[in-house]
Amino acid sequence: MALIKSISGIRGTIGGAVGEGLTPLDIVKYAAAFGTWVLDKTQNNTIVIGRDARISGEMVSKLVAATLQGLGINVIDLGLSTTPTVEMAVPAKKAGGGIILTASHNPKQWNALKLLNSVGEFISDADGQQVLALGDAETFNFAPVMKLGQYSIDETFLQQHIDAILQLPLVDAAAIKAKNFRIVVDAVNSSGGFAVPQLLEALGVEIIEKLFCEPTGDFAHNPEPLPENLRDIAKTMEKGSFDLGIVVDPDVDRLALVNEDGSMFGEEYTLVAVADYVLQQNGGGSTVSNLSSTRALRDVAEKHGGSYTAAAVGEVNVVTKMKETNAVIGGEGNGGIIYPELHYGRDSLVGIALFLSHLAKSGLTMTRLRASYPNYFISKNKIELTPEINTDKVLEMMEKRYAKQPVNTIDGVKIEFDKEWVHLRKSNTEPIIRIYAESESNATADHLANKIIADIKEIINS
Repeated sequence: MALIKSISGIRGTIGGAVGEGLTPLDIVKYAAAFGTWVLDKTQNNTIVIGRDARISGEMVSKLVAATLQGLGINVIDLGLSTTPTVEMAVPAKKAGGGIILTASHNPKQWNALKLLNSVGEFISDADGQQVLALGDAETFNFAPVMKLGQYSIDETFLQQHIDAILQLPLVDAAAIKAKNFRIVVDAVNSSGGFAVPQLLEALGVEIIEKLFCEPTGDFAHNPEPLPENLRDIAKTMEKGSFDLGIVVDPDVDRLALVNEDGSMFGEEYTLVAVADYVLQQNGGGSTVSNLSSTRALRDVAEKHGGSYTAAAVGEVNVVTKMKETNAVIGGEGNGGIIYPELHYGRDSLVGIALFLSHLAKSGLTMTRLRASYPNYFISKNKIELTPEINTDKVLEMMEKRYAKQPVNTIDGVKIEFDKEWVHLRKSNTEPIIRIYAESESNATADHLANKIIADIKEIINS
């Protein structure tokens, strides 16, 4: 059993002992902590909640809602929803904050409370620390009976989210409809099972093959949208009857695409393709992704006369950097699209609408569109250290060793070698350094990662 308390929320496996899993007592404690923080911070007594379809979702939702009501907070429950839908609903409902009940790409035994501020964005590091401190102190002041919060349900907001997407100038529903796209959707038996088809139908798509679209929460495969977990949709695409495949994670904030021949478009290239379209239509602009994302975004931005900036890993860090640079598009290489003209949050639905507009106007097949982008490969590795090793010191020594190369230290150590790079990040929960390396071939990326691992071992041994 596991319980992970971080600045962005509380995540854990359902069941077990208090403090060791995400038990009802843990859910109540941290829901109360967040509710108390919202009241103190905003003096606003409304919070929006919504959940994905995981099996524990209804139980967790009832506990959260009742706890917030006990604090005198009015709860607006979107019910089965998506992360970006809840993010958009918070400011639209003029709420003081929001809670999304989802463990994102984690397996079905996990759930989480993801915490949003009053503008519908993930809370900052400082705010997260305050919430955790309130939870640890358990100094909550619950409301008397005549001042309990009200509870209401709003299941209409997904349609409002889709309507807002359709109103975006760069979303061309007419072009999408004219192409008569035949699309397969894999929604891993969660909220994307109804949200993605609802969006596609609004865009004029008539032929939609649904795989695992019943929102039962009993995930049909590992919910992280990685190639090894997408064999079913790949086999369906291999039959040659469809133009593209769409895969989302349980809370619909990560988007992966499958080519017409069953090959993977590449999770890293979801953002690259959407950025290509947005920059092309805007005549350039600023872009942002995190340090562990592909260099291809920088290449595409420069092709259009735009600029690229790297942010520390984590959605809140990417959003902060996007605001600093006035970026027109940004996100993360895990398939997370952030389009600020709609809102500052990873949103698969707007990603789908922008990508389909791009594909329709390009006149290309998926494989030809993918072939039009620079081809990079990322090798993901890790090295396990013993607890007595000073991980920060190891990273500092690596920075000094490669001081002649461009080095970025805003999040671990990233070393650039012309069009190749290596990113070293320490784990916050265990003595591990994660090593990401990118090059124009898998073999070269692996070789680069192994060279860095050898350097780390040499530093440790000396």
